[in-house]
Amino acid sequence: MGKGVAITGMGIISAIGNTVAENYLALIGEKKGISRIAWIDTIHKNEIMVGEINFSNAELESQLALDSNNNYSRTALLGAIAAKQAIAAAQITNIDTYKTGLISATSVGGMDMTERYFYEYLEEKSLQKYIDGHHAGDSSQKIAEQLGINHSLVTTISTACSSAANAIMFGARLIKAGKLDRVVVGGSDCLSKFTINGFKTLMILSDTYNTPFDENRKGLNLGEAAAFLVLESDAVVKAENKKVLAYVKGYGNANDAYHQTASSENGDGATLAMEKALKVAGLNPKDIDYVNAHGTATGNNDLSEGKALIRVFGENLPEFSSTKAYTGHTLAAAGAIEAVYSILALQHSVIYPNLNFKTQMKEFEITPQTTLKEKTLSAVLSNSLGFGGNCSTLIFTKEP
Repeated sequence: MGKGVAITGMGIISAIGNTVAENYLALIGEKKGISRIAWIDTIHKNEIMVGEINFSNAELESQLALDSNNNYSRTALLGAIAAKQAIAAAQITNIDTYKTGLISATSVGGMDMTERYFYEYLEEKSLQKYIDGHHAGDSSQKIAEQLGINHSLVTTISTACSSAANAIMFGARLIKAGKLDRVVVGGSDCLSKFTINGFKTLMILSDTYNTPFDENRKGLNLGEAAAFLVLESDAVVKAENKKVLAYVKGYGNANDAYHQTASSENGDGATLAMEKALKVAGLNPKDIDYVNAHGTATGNNDLSEGKALIRVFGENLPEFSSTKAYTGHTLAAAGAIEAVYSILALQHSVIYPNLNFKTQMKEFEITPQTTLKEKTLSAVLSNSLGFGGNCSTLIFTKEP
């Protein structure tokens, strides 16, 4: 069960950069992508801060050379751009050479266009094309078309904030089972009034920069982003003499069945997910060199995840930090965004700072890494903990 799955390409677009290289420079330069809302017309624009990508839909359409009559949602646009980056990075010129699938994650789907034109659908037939782009699977279909994946598995995962992590896990399992030779995995979510209003109702949005694992945390900043990885089998890597960026070594998913939106106070789901991932990887807790925490800066998550980390690692907890202070919480895309960040940490031997941290939480004595630290890393664990109690953990390593 410990055999790894090779990662040969990555692509990303987020509030801190439009490429993998730009994102890495922002991470080590401690450059936040959090700001007041600029692109969405919402009554809350002066009340909260978000992680927006500084491109209009028209500019994103231009990057993809789309016809003006397209019905792409912003989710599909961002996802297609990140996925095409990943394919290019993996130096894939003919997608049909090997059995290649796509597993894409989203929670917003085409909601941004639906809410924009909702009241005009009945009167303006030219806008009804966006109804077809509303469902979650539409963005996956469009990404697959952009990549030329027409004769293989194309599917969508929507398990809230653990979605993209589950997409990566599913892709790795398909390769291990010999069902596919190559899988493009990841997720995409755009900002929308639907999610802003929903999280506002839950009263977990911050009016300032989010502060993961801080005693005085006020809540999360929503973000938008997309990221994809190319996973390939040993046979493809050998046949193509591929450069391997890292390996998906372990994965685990669990549901604590505690509450519709809150995690259990003792971190039951996260604990089980981490333990499962370690078992699949054939690793012990002491083998993990860095934890990329889910760390949303909400009262519930940081307490629950912190307790789970203590349960799994005890007194030997490695350095941990949340990167959501950089990008905001990108919902279904978060697991893929942070997979890219975890792999970059492995490649460059760095641990990112947990920005904005000032005051230790009173419930426990563990403290996130608050400065950029150079450290040789062999294994990085990344948590993605979703609504509905759906908790997932991925482990990335340098060696298979």
